[in-house]
Formats: sequence, structure tokens, C-alpha cells
Amino acid sequence: MATPPPLPEQLVRTSRFTRGAPDRFSVTPDGRTVLFLRARSGDDPAACLWALELDSGTERVLADPVRLLGHRRAGIESYATDRTADLIALALDGELWVVRRDQGRPWRLSAHGPVYDPRPDPTGRHIAYVSHGALRVAAADGTVDRALAEPGGPCVEFGTADHTAATSLDGPRGHWWSPDGARLLSARTDSTAVPPWPAIDGEGRKSRFPAAGSVGPDVTLWIGDLNGSSTQVSWDRKAYEYVVGAGWDPHGPYVVVQSRDQCTVRLLAIDPADGSTTVLDEQLDDHWVHLVPGLPARTVSGALLAHSDLRGTRHLTVDGAPVTPPGLQLRAVLGTDGDQVLFTASDEPTETHLWSYRPVDGVRRLGSGPGVHSGVRRGGTLVRVSRGADRPGGRVEVLRDGKPAVPVTSYAERPVLEAHMTRLVLGARGLRARLHFPSWHRPGSGPLPVLADPYGGPGRQRVTTELDWKVLVSQWFAEHGFAVLAADGRGTPGRGPDWEREVHGDLFGLALDDQVTALREAARLHPDLDLGRVAIRGWSFGASLATAAVLHRPDVFHAAVAGAGVTDQRLCNAHWRERTLGHPDRHPERYEACCLVREAPKLTRPLLLIHGLADPKVPPANTVRLSDALLAAGRPHEVLLLPGAGHQPMGGAHTQKLLERQVHFLQRHLGLSPTGSRTEG
Repeated sequence: MATPPPLPEQLVRTSRFTRGAPDRFSVTPDGRTVLFLRARSGDDPAACLWALELDSGTERVLADPVRLLGHRRAGIESYATDRTADLIALALDGELWVVRRDQGRPWRLSAHGPVYDPRPDPTGRHIAYVSHGALRVAAADGTVDRALAEPGGPCVEFGTADHTAATSLDGPRGHWWSPDGARLLSARTDSTAVPPWPAIDGEGRKSRFPAAGSVGPDVTLWIGDLNGSSTQVSWDRKAYEYVVGAGWDPHGPYVVVQSRDQCTVRLLAIDPADGSTTVLDEQLDDHWVHLVPGLPARTVSGALLAHSDLRGTRHLTVDGAPVTPPGLQLRAVLGTDGDQVLFTASDEPTETHLWSYRPVDGVRRLGSGPGVHSGVRRGGTLVRVSRGADRPGGRVEVLRDGKPAVPVTSYAERPVLEAHMTRLVLGARGLRARLHFPSWHRPGSGPLPVLADPYGGPGRQRVTTELDWKVLVSQWFAEHGFAVLAADGRGTPGRGPDWEREVHGDLFGLALDDQVTALREAARLHPDLDLGRVAIRGWSFGASLATAAVLHRPDVFHAAVAGAGVTDQRLCNAHWRERTLGHPDRHPERYEACCLVREAPKLTRPLLLIHGLADPKVPPANTVRLSDALLAAGRPHEVLLLPGAGHQPMGGAHTQKLLERQVHFLQRHLGLSPTGSRTEG
């Protein structure tokens, strides 16, 4: 076996291949200029703000962090523009900077840092931002900076609303300008009643964690004037606890609210005069209402864009009528340009394509070729991002009618290893999978132990036509002597609402069955797979699935690596877990059946548990409690705790040791020597 290429250090150097890749695109109203973020090289952490002038095809730097900050190597974290995209606000190293698109050097405003989510008003006169829980507004000329709303308590924040991340295209939002720039719609989040959860980080700190079944944050909305007066938005907050979207478009302010059981979602129009609300649309589902990024939305003529799940297809709807065909699964609405709607959808689960809808000519696919595509459209200009199998970060081109395409250069590094994989469709359910072999392996040259490498849950797919860092990590494990199989089973996105909801009430049963089916079907097609030596590794939901695999199916899975997994479903985020299992007070049997801690005495296979001690998404107590239960039951296992690491430590300082620990554990327990050859025991 050849020495595997040094992928771990490349993951750290490139921040998982994100550095140097263009990102965060916006287009000026006339469609002649594209703004974006990109570092100057594939290992440069300092992302700059660029402008691409389409008429000349030239790029220019609008803001360079190195020049602005000197020796510090922070990158631009976010930016936003006014209506004309002339005034641009930047968050840079916790400070507020502004730059005029057609003028000279950026300048720093005297703001109360650290600055989060700065957004100019549509007229370009003021910039709203969040700092230390307060919503503040600064004049664009730097003359005024004042708080519009201050928290008044340690557990209160203005201008942030976590659950809006489900419908927002640019992460969670908590404040929205009126079109005239005179008022703000903002969220107030009060976590005082949320039970504190001790963080196991060595510093004795406690964080507020809304676990399944517990009280969640109290989120209210307010409409405020720049003089500081405000009016509360009213709706039935007992019936509709979650604020999952909001905004202020030319038709007025609105909010999207969701019931605690997630079976009802309402779009409410807000009267800015008194904060009263009117129902514009209501969606119902017996299991849960899926939240689609970018929806609901309204076109310039006022048509309401939403979605409907009908007979196995997630359709785009316009004023309640489906406009997309059966079998085309809506993924996200990326924006509107007049009455034209730009959206992504899949007819083949491993691919996501760009589509357009206009009332005059219906639905039309934009471009061809396999890949995971996304984009931005404004002023008749389309920025198309195509992520395929050739390179991480994908390729970007700008398209205008009647003009040649203008590419946007990517400086992302080329991977140090090549993915040697076969794409498969397995079993009666057509499970999409990819199978990695070592680059040095030849068919028939000898059996290989198998490493299942799934995610397996509703959060993401592992099997697409995109070459990302997770694909490369699978190949890195393959180079150490494994055949690595990633398969997407029931519950994963991309195959429609019926496929997603089959796991309702049971997190692991069908998901685990599909992994077993994928293994057996892959081995039938590829006899070099040794089903007498099978391991499974996973992160987050994949870690829970890996743990369940060695507890429930030790006849199939002979070792497992589980990182940052939920082991007691009551210690999972309420909004996330109650979607599938319901409220634990009403469905305690579901939580009991999915509790891995309770089943600790069943462990008979080697298990390595990993968790970052600064994980904000899955409390490390999940891993600690499982380990404690295993010790009490006398079940040997290994634990690796990572000080200072968050939910996904890959690409950070722990990367090298994290991967080496996993591969050595797997080689040892599947009878492989460090050279990849079989050991006799």
C-alpha cells in the first residue's frame, strides 16, 4: 500500500477547501456588476470583497482585510448592501466597515463591537447591526451610533432569531428594514426560562439549551422607528411558538410562525401601524410541515410563492397552485427578479439543478450537466455556481442574454488525492451510494474490510455528484485499506416528502435497515468486499446511527466510530428532535426506544466515542452519559474528548490526530496492519 497523501493537513490549511473559492454573490440592479467574497489563494484565511465588472470582464478589490487591518489575518465575515448596491457594510474582525462601490478606500465606523450582521437600509442612510444583544443603528456617514433596543438582561437578545435559518438563504436573521429605511422589524429572544445546561469545557460555564420537551426561548417581534419608539407584533404565541421566518418586502412586513408540534405553519401579514396580523397562508401536515429555504416569498406583482407536498412530490406553488411537474423535488427558492422565480430542484436525487419559473413561459431548466447547482439572479444577470465531480468549490460563471459567459476565477486548492469511487443504485428502493476503493487496489486482488460512512438523517445527503471534503475524507480512509461505502437511506433529503417522512416516530429502524441493505447489495456487485469485517463511522446524526448499528446489529457491524452523536434524544435540540419524535411528554415510548444510553449493556463490539467539549449543537453530556452507562455495564469502549472543539472539528487544529485516531482504531479492530494488509490473529 502506498503512503496516503497528506489530506489532513490540507484540510486545515484550506479550511476544508473553502479558502480561495468565490462565495456570497450579489448582483447590482442593472445587472452589470457582481459582488462576491474570495481570498487571494487557497490557503489565505482573509476573504476580500471583490467587484466583477461584466462589461469589461475585470475584477477589482473593494475591501482587502490585510490592507485594512495590517498584520491581522481576519477575513470579511459577511456583507450586505443597500437597494442600489452602492453602499456596502462589512463585518471585519468584529468591527463595522463601509465602502462605496464606485468610490475609494473603505472606512471604519465607530461602532460598539463586536459587530454582527450589519445591514444598510434600502436608501443607504443607516446601518443596523447587533452587538452584545442590542440592536443598534449607525449613520452611514459615521455621525450617529445609538441603540434602538437593549437587552436589559443576560439572557435577552435583540436582532437575532435562530429558527429563521430554516427559511433564510443567508443564515439566521433577526432584523429587517422597511423599504423606505424609516423602520425596522426586529426579533427579541428571551432565553431566561430555558434551562441552563452545564458545558463540559473545564471552565464551569453554563449555556442555555432548549432540549426536547423543555421550555424554549420566548421570541417576540417589534416594529421600531429610528427615534426608538416601538410596537409589538401580535399573534397567538401559545399556539405558534416558533418564529421560522420574517421580512419586509414592498407589500409590507410579514412573519412565518410554526406550532410546537410543527404540523402547522402560518404566513402572517403584519399591519405596521398597530402590529396586528392577518393570515395570508396556512400549511398543514400530519407529520410535520417542511420548511423550504427562501419560502414563503412574494413576487413584484404580489403573487405568493410557497410549496405543497402532493403524491410524493414537493411542488413550487404560486398563489396556491402547483407550477412544477410531478417528480421534480423542490429544494429551495433562491430569489425573484420581477415576476421571475429562480429555484433549485432535483429529479435525480444526487443532482440539484437551477430552474426558472415565469407566468408567461412556465418552468425552464437553466443549464445542463451533472452537479449540485445554485445561483443568484438580478437585473437579468444570472450567477451560476456548478459544483461537480472535478474540484471542490465548483465553477462559477455569469450569464447575460446575448453575451458570452464571464467566469469567476477560483483559487481553491486541488486535492492532494483523487477520489476512486463508483456510484451505485442499490436494492429495491434504489438507495443512492458511492463505493470508494484504495487507489492501489485491483479487482480480485483480495478482500477488503468495509467501512460504512453514512450520515443517514434528515440534515443532509452524503451521496451527490459534488466533490466535497467529506468525499475526500472517505477516500483517505480507503487509502488505509478499506472499501468505504456511503449510502443515503430513508429520511435523507432529495427524494421527496414521502421518503423523508418514513422515519417519523423512529430514528434508527429504517435508516439502519437501509445501511444493511446497501452493504449486502454492494457486496453482491463487488465480491472484494469482506462482510465478515465491517465497521461504521459517523458524525452528528451519523454518530447516533453508528452507535445504534453496533448495539442493534452486531451481526453486521463489527466496530464503530461515533463523533458528536445524540445518545439520549431528550438531550437534543427541541425543534430538531421533536420534528421526528414529537413531544416527549406525549410520545415517551418513542424517546425510550431511541435512547442509546438505555441500551448500553447490549454493546459487544468495539466503540470509539468522540466529542468536542465546546459543541454548541449537541451537548457533550450525550457522550459522557453513554460512556458512564457503558462503564457501569462493564462494556469496554474508548473515548476521545476534544477541548475547545465545536460540533465539526474537521479542518481545525485537531484534524490530524482526529483522523489518525479513527483509522488506527478501525485497523486494529478489523484486523488490518498500518500498511493496509490483513493481520492474522
